[in-house]
Amino acid sequence: MTDLIFLAHRMPLPTGEDDSVRVWHMLRRLAASHRVHLGFLSENAMDASHEAALGEMCASMMCVRLRKSAARIKRVAAFTQGKPVNAAYGGNARLARWIVETMAAHRPSHAFVCRSEMAAYLEDYRFTRRVLDMVEVGSEQWRRSAETSHWPRSELCWRQERVLLAREQRVAARFDDTLFASAAEANLFARRAPRAPAHIVAMRNGVDHDYFSPERDYPNPFPQGRKAVVFAGRMDYQPSIEGAAWFATEVMTMLRHRVPTLDFWIVGARPSRAVRGLAQGDIHLVRNAADIRPYLAHADAIMAPLRVARGIENNVLEGMAMAKPVVATPAALDGLDFVVGEEVFCSASAPGFASGVAAALSERGRTVGLQARARVEAEYGWSATLRVLDRVFGLNKPPVAAAS
Repeated sequence: MTDLIFLAHRMPLPTGEDDSVRVWHMLRRLAASHRVHLGFLSENAMDASHEAALGEMCASMMCVRLRKSAARIKRVAAFTQGKPVNAAYGGNARLARWIVETMAAHRPSHAFVCRSEMAAYLEDYRFTRRVLDMVEVGSEQWRRSAETSHWPRSELCWRQERVLLAREQRVAARFDDTLFASAAEANLFARRAPRAPAHIVAMRNGVDHDYFSPERDYPNPFPQGRKAVVFAGRMDYQPSIEGAAWFATEVMTMLRHRVPTLDFWIVGARPSRAVRGLAQGDIHLVRNAADIRPYLAHADAIMAPLRVARGIENNVLEGMAMAKPVVATPAALDGLDFVVGEEVFCSASAPGFASGVAAALSERGRTVGLQARARVEAEYGWSATLRVLDRVFGLNKPPVAAAS
């Protein structure tokens, strides 16, 4: 086995509402074929319960705790100074020292880095192969914020877009392969950075369909006599914030007279002030759910009201894995090859989305949910998704034929 250094901007976790799940599955895959030396940052003290499992998986490990307040101050300062906001994750002395010691002691020949902000830690080292998982084009979010904000915030957002895109281009050029969570994100980066000499690869997310199984028993978190539709995800994430607000203010207005007993449940960690403000009447907010599965299992339908494509939404795949009808916008289905009307309901407009919800709540919705579950089992498990990672590291090359 060769040694590989693996850097992540957050703790890899087997379940969660963000890309920590993607990181977990990639780490586990690489640990099967390499001696992995894992270094990562964590702002959450609750993550400590998972350290033992990570330690068993890796040859060595370093977890650097970040104080949330200090990280927030750094991000605000960077924003006002026109520096990359996510640079708050860079320059940590403890992590840099661990990298120096690991490189000296083990001389890893391969490197895998999650997110562009972690790439600077390895700039001074040489590797046989280095791979970056950028996941999404982070500068695009700032571009959209700049276009929808008023001065002076718009000018600060444009600065973020410029400096972050320049760094994304520079970092991608230094890696052998740069991964994105969907073909749309990969194509977007290719358009935004046409001069970057980067090898761009799309590797979509998967889903653990054994963990998200409708065959398990889950407690019902919803009141009796009401129908529940659920939107789950990171609620400090701008596309999720916008999607939740759009559904709550436009789609629910159209549904109330059609389905008087309908409740909209927003389930997610770190909800923004805008999301918290939505919770009233038939709109409910659940923060920091220990287990998302009861909310998915007892929902009548799963919502994915994303207005812009930002990678692949885990809640779409998780809802389908639970055999629930999913109603999504085209943006939320980007990178997913499901049959609209048979495996998922889809519309970009508020009236069309409301009609999709009504259909999902009918008997037809049950059939769609079952067909989606079958498709997810067949094609969207992590084992199938991670074959892309195998190819990137040359782990599944066909055997050389013996000379005759």
